[in-house]
Amino acid sequence: MAIPLTYNLRNLVVRKTTTIMTALGIALTVAVLIAVLALVEGLQTAFQVMGNPLNVLVMRKGGTAELNSVVTRETFDQLKSMPGIARATDGHPLAALELVTGISLATADNPDGFNITLRGVTPVGLEIRENVKIGEGRWFRQGMREVVVGESIAHNYPEARVGKKLKFGKGEWEVVGVMDAGRAAISSEILGDLNQISGDLNRADGLSSVLVRTTDPVTTEALINSINDDRRLTATAQTERSYLDSQTTSAAPIQYLGIFVSIIMAVGSSFAAMNTMYAAVARRAREVGTLRVLGFSRGSILTSFFLESVLLSIVGGVLGCLLVLPLNNFSTSILSQVTFSEVSFGFRTGPTTMIIGVTFALIMGALGGLFPARTAARKEILAALRDL
Repeated sequence: MAIPLTYNLRNLVVRKTTTIMTALGIALTVAVLIAVLALVEGLQTAFQVMGNPLNVLVMRKGGTAELNSVVTRETFDQLKSMPGIARATDGHPLAALELVTGISLATADNPDGFNITLRGVTPVGLEIRENVKIGEGRWFRQGMREVVVGESIAHNYPEARVGKKLKFGKGEWEVVGVMDAGRAAISSEILGDLNQISGDLNRADGLSSVLVRTTDPVTTEALINSINDDRRLTATAQTERSYLDSQTTSAAPIQYLGIFVSIIMAVGSSFAAMNTMYAAVARRAREVGTLRVLGFSRGSILTSFFLESVLLSIVGGVLGCLLVLPLNNFSTSILSQVTFSEVSFGFRTGPTTMIIGVTFALIMGALGGLFPARTAARKEILAALRDL
Protein backbone atom coordinates (compact mmCIF):
# COMPACT_ATOMS: atom_id res chain seq x y z
CA MET A 1 0.00 0.00 0.00
CA ALA A 2 1.45 3.36 -1.05
CA ILE A 3 1.52 6.42 1.24
CA PRO A 4 -0.64 9.23 -0.19
CA LEU A 5 1.25 12.05 -1.88
CA THR A 6 -0.76 14.57 0.16
CA TYR A 7 1.15 13.37 3.23
CA ASN A 8 4.41 14.61 1.72
CA LEU A 9 2.88 17.87 0.53
CA ARG A 10 1.54 18.62 4.02
CA ASN A 11 4.96 17.90 5.54
CA LEU A 12 6.62 20.38 3.20
CA VAL A 13 4.03 23.05 4.07
CA VAL A 14 4.20 22.45 7.84
CA ARG A 15 8.01 22.69 7.83
CA LYS A 16 7.92 25.75 5.57
CA THR A 17 11.10 27.42 6.92
CA THR A 18 13.25 24.37 6.24
CA THR A 19 11.52 23.82 2.91
CA ILE A 20 12.13 27.41 1.78
CA MET A 21 15.80 27.47 2.81
CA THR A 22 16.59 24.17 1.07
CA ALA A 23 14.59 25.13 -2.03
CA LEU A 24 16.45 28.45 -2.22
CA GLY A 25 19.80 26.63 -2.16
CA ILE A 26 18.70 24.40 -5.04
CA ALA A 27 17.18 27.41 -6.84
CA LEU A 28 20.44 29.39 -6.76
CA THR A 29 22.34 26.42 -8.15
CA VAL A 30 19.82 25.98 -10.95
CA ALA A 31 19.85 29.72 -11.64
CA VAL A 32 23.63 29.75 -12.13
CA LEU A 33 23.46 26.80 -14.53
CA ILE A 34 20.57 28.26 -16.56
CA ALA A 35 22.24 31.68 -16.76
CA VAL A 36 25.40 30.12 -18.21
CA LEU A 37 23.44 27.99 -20.68
CA ALA A 38 21.34 31.03 -21.68
CA LEU A 39 24.51 33.05 -22.34
CA VAL A 40 26.03 30.32 -24.52
CA GLU A 41 22.76 29.72 -26.39
CA GLY A 42 22.38 33.44 -27.02
CA LEU A 43 25.87 33.73 -28.46
CA GLN A 44 25.40 30.64 -30.64
CA THR A 45 22.07 31.99 -31.88
CA ALA A 46 23.70 35.30 -32.83
CA PHE A 47 26.00 33.48 -35.25
CA GLN A 48 23.77 30.64 -36.41
CA VAL A 49 20.81 32.77 -37.52
CA MET A 50 23.07 34.62 -39.94
CA GLY A 51 24.61 31.71 -41.79
CA ASN A 52 22.69 30.63 -44.89
CA PRO A 53 23.42 26.94 -45.67
CA LEU A 54 23.98 27.87 -49.33
CA ASN A 55 26.52 30.59 -48.56
CA VAL A 56 30.21 29.79 -48.98
CA LEU A 57 32.95 31.93 -47.46
CA VAL A 58 36.31 32.01 -49.24
CA MET A 59 39.48 33.22 -47.52
CA ARG A 60 43.21 33.00 -48.09
CA LYS A 61 44.56 29.47 -47.65
CA GLY A 62 45.61 29.05 -44.05
CA GLY A 63 43.49 31.98 -42.89
CA THR A 64 41.47 31.37 -39.74
CA ALA A 65 39.41 34.57 -39.83
CA GLU A 66 38.38 37.29 -42.24
CA LEU A 67 40.42 39.70 -40.13
CA ASN A 68 43.74 38.03 -41.01
CA SER A 69 42.84 36.91 -44.53
CA VAL A 70 43.93 38.64 -47.75
CA VAL A 71 42.09 37.98 -51.03
CA THR A 72 43.00 39.89 -54.18
CA ARG A 73 40.62 41.17 -56.83
CA GLU A 74 42.32 38.84 -59.32
CA THR A 75 41.38 35.84 -57.17
CA PHE A 76 37.84 37.20 -56.94
CA ASP A 77 37.59 37.44 -60.74
CA GLN A 78 38.56 33.77 -61.00
CA LEU A 79 36.16 32.71 -58.27
CA LYS A 80 33.01 34.39 -59.53
CA SER A 81 33.19 32.55 -62.85
CA MET A 82 33.31 29.08 -61.27
CA PRO A 83 30.39 26.71 -61.90
CA GLY A 84 27.82 26.26 -59.14
CA ILE A 85 27.48 29.92 -58.17
CA ALA A 86 23.89 31.14 -58.20
CA ARG A 87 22.88 34.10 -60.33
CA ALA A 88 20.44 36.94 -59.76
CA THR A 89 17.46 37.62 -62.02
CA ASP A 90 19.55 39.98 -64.17
CA GLY A 91 22.25 37.33 -64.63
CA HIS A 92 25.05 38.65 -62.43
CA PRO A 93 26.77 36.05 -60.18
CA LEU A 94 25.94 36.18 -56.48
CA ALA A 95 29.54 36.58 -55.39
CA ALA A 96 30.74 39.49 -53.25
CA LEU A 97 34.24 40.65 -52.41
CA GLU A 98 34.48 42.11 -48.90
CA LEU A 99 36.90 43.86 -46.57
CA VAL A 100 36.82 43.21 -42.83
CA THR A 101 38.83 45.19 -40.32
CA GLY A 102 38.49 46.59 -36.84
CA ILE A 103 38.06 50.14 -35.61
CA SER A 104 37.78 51.62 -32.14
CA LEU A 105 34.67 53.41 -30.89
CA ALA A 106 34.94 55.40 -27.68
CA THR A 107 32.17 55.79 -25.10
CA ALA A 108 31.72 57.95 -22.02
CA ASP A 109 32.56 54.92 -19.87
CA ASN A 110 35.57 53.90 -21.96
CA PRO A 111 37.38 56.80 -23.66
CA ASP A 112 39.95 54.35 -25.06
CA GLY A 113 37.18 52.70 -27.05
CA PHE A 114 36.04 49.18 -27.88
CA ASN A 115 36.98 47.20 -30.97
CA ILE A 116 34.16 47.09 -33.52
CA THR A 117 34.07 45.17 -36.81
CA LEU A 118 33.98 47.36 -39.93
CA ARG A 119 32.88 45.59 -43.12
CA GLY A 120 33.22 46.97 -46.62
CA VAL A 121 30.53 45.44 -48.84
CA THR A 122 29.05 45.73 -52.32
CA PRO A 123 25.37 45.74 -53.37
CA VAL A 124 25.74 42.03 -54.17
CA GLY A 125 26.91 41.37 -50.63
CA LEU A 126 23.75 43.00 -49.30
CA GLU A 127 21.69 41.03 -51.81
CA ILE A 128 23.12 37.75 -50.52
CA ARG A 129 22.27 38.75 -46.92
CA GLU A 130 18.55 38.92 -47.53
CA ASN A 131 17.73 38.86 -43.80
CA VAL A 132 19.50 42.19 -43.21
CA LYS A 133 17.08 45.11 -43.54
CA ILE A 134 17.14 48.82 -42.82
CA GLY A 135 15.36 49.61 -39.57
CA GLU A 136 16.03 53.33 -39.54
CA GLY A 137 17.35 55.76 -42.17
CA ARG A 138 18.64 54.34 -45.47
CA TRP A 139 21.45 52.30 -47.00
CA PHE A 140 24.78 53.97 -47.74
CA ARG A 141 25.43 55.17 -51.30
CA GLN A 142 28.25 53.81 -53.42
CA GLY A 143 31.33 56.02 -53.54
CA MET A 144 30.23 58.11 -50.54
CA ARG A 145 31.69 58.34 -47.05
CA GLU A 146 28.57 56.86 -45.49
CA VAL A 147 28.03 53.89 -43.20
CA VAL A 148 25.18 51.85 -41.76
CA VAL A 149 25.48 50.52 -38.21
CA GLY A 150 23.91 47.50 -36.53
CA GLU A 151 21.16 47.95 -33.97
CA SER A 152 23.38 46.96 -31.04
CA ILE A 153 26.02 49.46 -32.16
CA ALA A 154 23.46 52.27 -32.29
CA HIS A 155 22.12 51.22 -28.90
CA ASN A 156 25.48 51.05 -27.13
CA TYR A 157 27.26 53.99 -28.77
CA PRO A 158 25.45 57.37 -28.77
CA GLU A 159 27.85 58.70 -31.42
CA ALA A 160 26.91 55.91 -33.83
CA ARG A 161 23.35 56.96 -34.57
CA VAL A 162 21.68 58.34 -37.67
CA GLY A 163 22.92 61.84 -38.43
CA LYS A 164 26.10 61.46 -36.37
CA LYS A 165 29.61 61.11 -37.76
CA LEU A 166 32.25 58.51 -36.98
CA LYS A 167 35.95 59.18 -37.37
CA PHE A 168 38.22 56.44 -38.69
CA GLY A 169 40.59 55.99 -41.60
CA LYS A 170 41.35 59.32 -43.24
CA GLY A 171 38.36 61.27 -42.05
CA GLU A 172 34.73 61.32 -40.95
CA TRP A 173 31.93 59.03 -42.05
CA GLU A 174 28.27 59.90 -41.76
CA VAL A 175 25.90 57.37 -40.19
CA VAL A 176 22.91 57.24 -42.56
CA GLY A 177 21.11 54.14 -41.36
CA VAL A 178 20.62 51.47 -38.70
CA MET A 179 20.23 47.91 -39.96
CA ASP A 180 17.89 45.36 -38.46
CA ALA A 181 19.35 41.86 -38.59
CA GLY A 182 17.38 40.36 -35.72
CA ARG A 183 19.66 38.49 -33.32
CA ALA A 184 22.41 37.98 -35.91
CA ALA A 185 26.03 38.85 -35.13
CA ILE A 186 26.11 41.36 -38.00
CA SER A 187 24.11 43.65 -35.70
CA SER A 188 27.47 44.27 -34.00
CA GLU A 189 29.12 45.50 -37.22
CA ILE A 190 29.39 48.68 -39.27
CA LEU A 191 28.86 48.42 -43.05
CA GLY A 192 30.07 50.77 -45.76
CA ASP A 193 30.96 50.89 -49.46
CA LEU A 194 33.76 48.42 -50.22
CA ASN A 195 35.67 50.63 -52.67
CA GLN A 196 35.42 53.72 -50.50
CA ILE A 197 36.56 51.94 -47.34
CA SER A 198 39.36 49.96 -49.01
CA GLY A 199 40.69 53.14 -50.62
CA ASP A 200 40.50 55.05 -47.37
CA LEU A 201 42.44 52.32 -45.56
CA ASN A 202 44.97 51.83 -48.40
CA ARG A 203 43.76 48.27 -49.04
CA ALA A 204 42.50 48.60 -52.60
CA ASP A 205 43.77 45.14 -53.56
CA GLY A 206 44.31 43.54 -50.16
CA LEU A 207 40.77 42.58 -49.29
CA SER A 208 39.55 39.96 -46.84
CA SER A 209 37.09 37.42 -48.20
CA VAL A 210 34.56 36.45 -50.83
CA LEU A 211 30.99 35.46 -50.01
CA VAL A 212 29.15 33.43 -52.66
CA ARG A 213 25.69 31.88 -52.90
CA THR A 214 25.44 28.43 -54.45
CA THR A 215 22.48 26.92 -56.26
CA ASP A 216 21.84 23.89 -54.01
CA PRO A 217 23.44 21.85 -51.17
CA VAL A 218 25.12 19.39 -53.53
CA THR A 219 26.67 22.23 -55.49
CA THR A 220 27.83 23.81 -52.23
CA GLU A 221 29.96 20.81 -51.36
CA ALA A 222 31.29 20.53 -54.91
CA LEU A 223 32.25 24.20 -55.04
CA ILE A 224 34.05 24.01 -51.68
CA ASN A 225 36.05 21.01 -52.89
CA SER A 226 36.89 22.73 -56.19
CA ILE A 227 38.20 25.84 -54.45
CA ASN A 228 40.19 23.93 -51.86
CA ASP A 229 41.78 21.72 -54.54
CA ASP A 230 42.63 24.56 -56.95
CA ARG A 231 46.29 25.44 -56.30
CA ARG A 232 46.10 28.58 -58.47
CA LEU A 233 43.64 30.25 -56.13
CA THR A 234 45.62 29.70 -52.91
CA ALA A 235 42.28 29.97 -51.14
CA THR A 236 40.24 27.92 -48.73
CA ALA A 237 36.46 27.65 -48.66
CA GLN A 238 33.89 26.59 -46.08
CA THR A 239 30.21 27.14 -45.49
CA GLU A 240 29.37 30.43 -43.86
CA ARG A 241 27.74 28.56 -40.98
CA SER A 242 30.91 26.56 -40.31
CA TYR A 243 32.89 29.77 -40.13
CA LEU A 244 30.40 31.45 -37.82
CA ASP A 245 30.30 28.39 -35.56
CA SER A 246 34.05 28.78 -35.01
CA GLN A 247 33.45 32.23 -33.54
CA THR A 248 31.45 30.81 -30.63
CA THR A 249 34.73 29.62 -29.07
CA SER A 250 34.59 32.83 -27.02
CA ALA A 251 31.82 31.29 -24.92
CA ALA A 252 33.61 27.99 -24.26
CA PRO A 253 35.66 29.13 -21.20
CA ILE A 254 32.56 30.78 -19.71
CA GLN A 255 30.51 27.65 -20.31
CA TYR A 256 33.10 25.36 -18.70
CA LEU A 257 33.59 27.68 -15.73
CA GLY A 258 29.85 28.08 -15.23
CA ILE A 259 29.21 24.34 -15.36
CA PHE A 260 32.11 23.74 -12.94
CA VAL A 261 30.69 26.29 -10.47
CA SER A 262 27.22 24.76 -10.90
CA ILE A 263 28.55 21.28 -10.10
CA ILE A 264 30.30 22.57 -6.96
CA MET A 265 27.10 24.32 -5.89
CA ALA A 266 25.09 21.21 -6.75
CA VAL A 267 27.20 19.12 -4.38
CA GLY A 268 26.50 21.65 -1.63
CA SER A 269 22.79 21.77 -2.46
CA SER A 270 22.58 17.98 -2.48
CA PHE A 271 24.14 17.83 0.98
CA ALA A 272 21.72 20.54 2.12
CA ALA A 273 18.78 18.51 0.83
CA MET A 274 20.26 15.40 2.42
CA ASN A 275 20.71 17.18 5.74
CA THR A 276 17.12 18.44 5.56
CA MET A 277 15.77 14.98 4.91
CA TYR A 278 17.92 13.35 7.62
CA ALA A 279 16.59 15.95 10.08
CA ALA A 280 13.05 15.19 8.90
CA VAL A 281 13.62 11.47 9.44
CA ALA A 282 14.95 12.11 12.97
CA ARG A 283 12.01 14.39 13.88
CA ARG A 284 9.43 12.08 12.38
CA ALA A 285 10.65 8.81 13.84
CA ARG A 286 7.35 8.21 15.60
CA GLU A 287 5.50 8.97 12.36
CA VAL A 288 7.59 6.30 10.64
CA GLY A 289 6.75 3.83 13.40
CA THR A 290 3.07 4.72 13.18
CA LEU A 291 3.11 4.23 9.43
CA ARG A 292 4.63 0.79 9.88
CA VAL A 293 1.98 -0.12 12.47
CA LEU A 294 -0.71 1.01 10.04
CA GLY A 295 0.60 -1.54 7.57
CA PHE A 296 2.78 0.52 5.23
CA SER A 297 5.79 -1.43 4.01
CA ARG A 298 9.45 -0.37 4.12
CA GLY A 299 9.32 0.14 0.37
CA SER A 300 6.36 2.53 0.69
CA ILE A 301 8.16 4.56 3.35
CA LEU A 302 11.35 4.70 1.27
CA THR A 303 9.35 5.82 -1.77
CA SER A 304 7.46 8.41 0.26
CA PHE A 305 10.55 10.09 1.73
CA PHE A 306 12.34 9.91 -1.61
CA LEU A 307 9.39 11.58 -3.37
CA GLU A 308 9.33 14.26 -0.69
CA SER A 309 12.94 15.14 -1.49
CA VAL A 310 12.15 15.14 -5.21
CA LEU A 311 9.17 17.44 -4.65
CA LEU A 312 11.43 19.77 -2.68
CA SER A 313 13.90 19.82 -5.59
CA ILE A 314 11.11 20.55 -8.09
CA VAL A 315 10.13 23.59 -6.03
CA GLY A 316 13.78 24.70 -6.08
CA GLY A 317 14.12 24.04 -9.80
CA VAL A 318 11.01 26.03 -10.72
CA LEU A 319 12.10 28.86 -8.42
CA GLY A 320 15.54 28.87 -10.09
CA CYS A 321 13.90 29.16 -13.51
CA LEU A 322 11.80 32.09 -12.30
CA LEU A 323 14.90 33.82 -10.93
CA VAL A 324 16.62 33.67 -14.34
CA LEU A 325 13.54 34.40 -16.45
CA PRO A 326 14.13 38.22 -16.39
CA LEU A 327 17.47 37.58 -18.14
CA ASN A 328 15.68 36.43 -21.31
CA ASN A 329 16.73 38.72 -24.20
CA PHE A 330 18.90 40.77 -21.82
CA SER A 331 21.63 42.19 -24.07
CA THR A 332 25.32 41.95 -23.34
CA SER A 333 28.53 41.65 -25.34
CA ILE A 334 31.64 39.51 -25.43
CA LEU A 335 35.03 39.86 -27.11
CA SER A 336 35.31 37.46 -30.04
CA GLN A 337 38.55 35.48 -29.93
CA VAL A 338 38.42 35.27 -33.74
CA THR A 339 37.85 38.90 -34.75
CA PHE A 340 38.98 40.53 -31.47
CA SER A 341 35.89 42.73 -31.71
CA GLU A 342 32.83 43.04 -29.55
CA VAL A 343 29.85 40.84 -30.41
CA SER A 344 26.50 41.78 -28.86
CA PHE A 345 23.87 39.15 -28.16
CA GLY A 346 20.93 38.45 -25.89
CA PHE A 347 20.51 35.75 -23.24
CA ARG A 348 18.23 32.96 -24.48
CA THR A 349 16.30 31.21 -21.70
CA GLY A 350 14.21 28.90 -23.85
CA PRO A 351 12.17 25.81 -22.93
CA THR A 352 15.13 23.48 -23.46
CA THR A 353 17.26 25.46 -21.03
CA MET A 354 14.47 25.43 -18.45
CA ILE A 355 14.02 21.66 -18.81
CA ILE A 356 17.75 21.15 -18.26
CA GLY A 357 17.57 23.31 -15.13
CA VAL A 358 14.62 21.42 -13.62
CA THR A 359 16.23 18.07 -14.52
CA PHE A 360 19.42 19.21 -12.80
CA ALA A 361 17.35 20.07 -9.70
CA LEU A 362 15.68 16.64 -9.78
CA ILE A 363 19.08 14.94 -9.83
CA MET A 364 20.15 17.00 -6.80
CA GLY A 365 16.92 16.12 -4.99
CA ALA A 366 17.24 12.43 -5.84
CA LEU A 367 20.84 12.27 -4.59
CA GLY A 368 19.96 14.24 -1.48
CA GLY A 369 16.90 12.17 -0.62
CA LEU A 370 17.95 8.60 -1.38
CA PHE A 371 20.06 7.85 1.70
CA PRO A 372 17.76 9.55 4.26
CA ALA A 373 14.84 7.66 2.68
CA ARG A 374 16.71 4.38 3.16
CA THR A 375 17.39 5.30 6.78
CA ALA A 376 13.69 5.95 7.38
CA ALA A 377 12.66 2.70 5.69
CA ARG A 378 15.12 0.60 7.72
CA LYS A 379 13.86 1.78 11.12
CA GLU A 380 12.42 -0.95 13.28
CA ILE A 381 8.84 -0.38 14.43
CA LEU A 382 9.49 -0.49 18.19
CA ALA A 383 12.68 1.58 17.96
CA ALA A 384 10.90 4.19 15.87
CA LEU A 385 8.00 4.43 18.33
CA ARG A 386 10.43 4.91 21.27
CA ASP A 387 12.33 7.77 19.53
CA LEU A 388 11.45 11.28 20.59
